[in-house]
Amino acid sequence: MEDAMNEKLLTEVGRAEKGVDGEGTLKDKIWVESKKMWIVAGPAIFTRFSTFGVSIISQAFIGHIGSTELAAYALVSTVLLRFANGILLGMASALETLCGQSYGAKQYDMLGVYLQRSWLILFLCSIVLSPVFIFTTPILIALGQDESIAQVAGTISLWLIPVIFSFIVSFTCQMFLQAQSKNMIIAYLAAFSLAIHCFLSWLLTVKYKFGLSGAMVSTILAFWIPNIGQLVYIFGGWCSETWKGFSMLAFKDLLPIIKLSLSSGVMLCLELWYNTILVLLTGNMKNAEVAIDALSICLNINGWEMMISLGFLAAASVRVSNELGRGSSKAAKFSIVQIVLTSFAIGFVLFIFFLFFRGRLAYIFTESTEVAAAVADLSTLLACSILLNSIQPVLSGVAVGAGWQSTVAYVNITCYYLIGIPVGVVLGYVLQFQVKGVWVGMLFGTLTQTVVLMIITYKTDWEKQVSVTKLRVNRWSKESDQQAQGDEQNASNSGLGNN
Repeated sequence: MEDAMNEKLLTEVGRAEKGVDGEGTLKDKIWVESKKMWIVAGPAIFTRFSTFGVSIISQAFIGHIGSTELAAYALVSTVLLRFANGILLGMASALETLCGQSYGAKQYDMLGVYLQRSWLILFLCSIVLSPVFIFTTPILIALGQDESIAQVAGTISLWLIPVIFSFIVSFTCQMFLQAQSKNMIIAYLAAFSLAIHCFLSWLLTVKYKFGLSGAMVSTILAFWIPNIGQLVYIFGGWCSETWKGFSMLAFKDLLPIIKLSLSSGVMLCLELWYNTILVLLTGNMKNAEVAIDALSICLNINGWEMMISLGFLAAASVRVSNELGRGSSKAAKFSIVQIVLTSFAIGFVLFIFFLFFRGRLAYIFTESTEVAAAVADLSTLLACSILLNSIQPVLSGVAVGAGWQSTVAYVNITCYYLIGIPVGVVLGYVLQFQVKGVWVGMLFGTLTQTVVLMIITYKTDWEKQVSVTKLRVNRWSKESDQQAQGDEQNASNSGLGNN
């Protein structure tokens, strides 16, 4: 059913293709691009809502166990889990560039090879990251966190090691399917997993009183259930053009993939770790437990809205990479404009919404009036973050689609770490604005990065980007073809020799 629906939508889009590249009216162009955008963005937004909902549900149940447990989970999920998530998601995002451009260029057989190479790279990376979760307690204490919170955080982090390995399958399979506009299956699986998680969290923590252990068992299952479904979908013949089975090519020509993966990892890590530093700085302030609880609630609310923007990030990445692979610079530019404007319009509506609701949403996560009051005090900054984050991730998606990860990594270092954090430290600690001061500094860094990315995108020669994409796709596909032919020839010669 999903394939038939995608085929029908893509056929309708194909009929109107001239409306984008040719002389069609603006209305036709917007209609065509909207279809293409929402084929990717709709399921991607829903999937991210569901996946993010797993962490929110875990936090909500843990928050009602105790304030120390809530603060510990907030630290682990916002600092360590985001640390690992940033590295693995960043490195996996190289697959968005490679699969998207190859699919646009109709080099379908390369998608499966890229997927397997990404599995290898991310598995090795997960092994390297594991000690961080084993030694969480001493790491957090060394970073200046409260010892009682750090002890509980150490227990939680051990439970999260299986979650780290689940990211290998989750991120790579999503990007593999997304590049082909086959992400409805991901949305179905995410919704099913979220429902199971809600039920198990209630069953294990409320009914049977297993406490923290019950919440973490449910969390692990919620992350692994969609992975099993995605693998069944890929191996079961629903991706016959792009999955040709396991291949020895996955072990060859890894260096270019590793380089792009590292660039992608650095780019995305620098973004995801930015908010992590905000939480760490808060942990050293007065009344740290209330400050961390309030800030983590604000960041989680902000995270809900960010899931919409990340859906548009995925759409921008797929649309730009597909159009560059297809050779249409005009369609790539039009996609960028429409996706940015659509995401900003939604972000503006939510900006107004959260200005009015202020701290009342905090009671979803906590029963403390002190924490709720602190959330209300931060609500204006929260609304501004929501508005700004409706643009910035989409521009990052454009960068991923075009393969600019290295360039954006340098931009992120400058804007976030040389501008945003120093300004936040001065406002928060020197001028004694506390959490508000740190957050204003971080927002200033994000604003600076957004403006720089807008300038880069505007000044880019997109015709040149088409040529660069063609060279990349053709070079890597030819290298793999030559290696495959060489393997076949060696096998043939070996067979003749035996005879």
